[in-house]
Amino acid sequence: MNKEKIVQKINKWIDNATGKGSRQLARLTSRRSFLGKLGLSIVGMSSLPLLPVARSLGAEGITELGDPKSCDYWRYCAIGGTLCACCGGTEKSCPPGTELSLVTWVGTCRNPVDDKDYLISYNDCCGKTVCSRCSCGRTEREKPFYYQPKNSSILWCFGTESQAYHCTIALVKGEYN
Repeated sequence: MNKEKIVQKINKWIDNATGKGSRQLARLTSRRSFLGKLGLSIVGMSSLPLLPVARSLGAEGITELGDPKSCDYWRYCAIGGTLCACCGGTEKSCPPGTELSLVTWVGTCRNPVDDKDYLISYNDCCGKTVCSRCSCGRTEREKPFYYQPKNSSILWCFGTESQAYHCTIALVKGEYN
């Protein structure tokens, strides 16, 4: 069999399979239903780059020095808010009765112990009134407000039951290379 006949058979098979699939889809769904699902999937896929990224790069074993209740703590190089470590939580966990926001801003902070840069995720803890202790506003390497994902001047209580801001935690996501 020559090359042209093989290509023709493959093309015919693709045409038949596509036609059969299209007719099956038309029998099972209405145009309105199909267009609605198509639009929903396009909108959903376009929002994927906006979702927070979970990168666990083995950051649990890093050595740290300093007081997590102090604004000078190395993880807080780009924090803007109240420290959860002063409000019943820790630098890594929200206080009881609050909910961790799924939306975050990030910073790159240098750990003075190993002199390496780490990607830090700043998450707001939401659901209670603002804690008035240990307010910090460090803005090293912060971008201007027009680029929102790198700006800490926004309340990030999105995707939570309550949008009331309480405090902020700083999670080490991994070493920045």
